[in-house]
Amino acid sequence: VQLQASGGGLVQAGGSLRLSCAASGRTLSSYAMGWFRQVPGKEREFVASINRIGGSTDYGDSVKGRFTISRDNARNTASLLMNRLKPEDTAVYYCAAVEYYRGSLRFAANYDYWGQGTLVTVSS
Repeated sequence: VQLQASGGGLVQAGGSLRLSCAASGRTLSSYAMGWFRQVPGKEREFVASINRIGGSTDYGDSVKGRFTISRDNARNTASLLMNRLKPEDTAVYYCAAVEYYRGSLRFAANYDYWGQGTLVTVSS
């Protein structure tokens, strides 16, 4: 499966953005999905995950209550709605997919497929 992340941009603190991850090559319903973010010099950080049918979601502590992950398997897309953005949310955001996994979806190493990343910049 190929993933294409989009929707990043420049936003003021307190604002919102919606990131999208479009899948091609295979149906997205076969994969659990995750969003991660990374700033230069730091490890990739878990943001959110969602299981294959969307019935189970998980969030990193720093985004819980502000971000919402969702998926539309009919449209082969996953989304990350980011509200009440803070300057510390500035990062390159990546979507990821995994078909079969063990353990937690919080770990980047458990994912097999990655999008190219989209930059989110939050100004203060």
